[in-house]
Amino acid sequence: RLGNAKSYTHCYNSLKTFAVNLCIPFTDIDVAWLKRYERFLRERGNSDNTMGIRFRTLRAVYNKAIEDDIVDEKYYPFKKFKVSHFNKKTTKRAISKSEMAKVLALDLSNITTYYSPLLYLSKDLFVFSYLGCGINMIDMAYLTYSNIIDDRICFKRHKTGQGITFRLLPQTIEIINKYKNEGYSLSDYIFPILDKKFHITEIQQYDRIRKVTKGVNRNLKKIGSFLGLNIPLTTYVARHSFATVLKRSGVNVAIISEALGHTSLSTTQFYLDSFDNEQIDDAMKNFL
Repeated sequence: RLGNAKSYTHCYNSLKTFAVNLCIPFTDIDVAWLKRYERFLRERGNSDNTMGIRFRTLRAVYNKAIEDDIVDEKYYPFKKFKVSHFNKKTTKRAISKSEMAKVLALDLSNITTYYSPLLYLSKDLFVFSYLGCGINMIDMAYLTYSNIIDDRICFKRHKTGQGITFRLLPQTIEIINKYKNEGYSLSDYIFPILDKKFHITEIQQYDRIRKVTKGVNRNLKKIGSFLGLNIPLTTYVARHSFATVLKRSGVNVAIISEALGHTSLSTTQFYLDSFDNEQIDDAMKNFL
């Protein structure tokens, strides 16, 4: 997984800058050492979220070292140094149903005098995510027409490989048809994010999706600003708004956690697989 690999690379570079020489025994990494590293990161202006990623990565390496009998478990520093203290309450990212209605009804020609394909794509992806079970950007990028089965989207999460399915609503069908080219094949991507001719390797695909996501989020912020929304719109706002509607509809919290990734996806996915699709379908009727 490229995202996970990048986390390890960033952690390695950070630790190397801090310690200069990483040829040290694991027993040197005690609570005092970790506190010095935390102070180093704070002085460099790192956020709690970034520091949490760094320390969780380092902790995973230490756990692997114990597993491989490189260091005795009695030296494990993370029993006293709790990585959880970096966890901060997430800023509100959901918008109300009435605010979502404004986004859905917005005529984008009121924002710009010239046609901007990315602006229109940004709105369509936002709406598709909200009405599409909170599907995230990377999974939308990889959707092909073969994922459409009996008016449902059926796909495997890129991150976990777990199966997800949700019913297509009229609005999401309209969005899909908008980007459908004449003579398309089932293996073609639904959205114009990836191109099989140019984005061949996983790294090329990863970089492309990140680039498009940045552009989409810039355009979503323009839309939110135009509508006077208090929360800056991003692709994640669509996911959080979806989750909020489900919560208010009485859907099992495990389903919401899975959609947002707030807990282990491998655990919450178990609840989603056993969850009656009709209950989700009924709850999704409350979106509009």
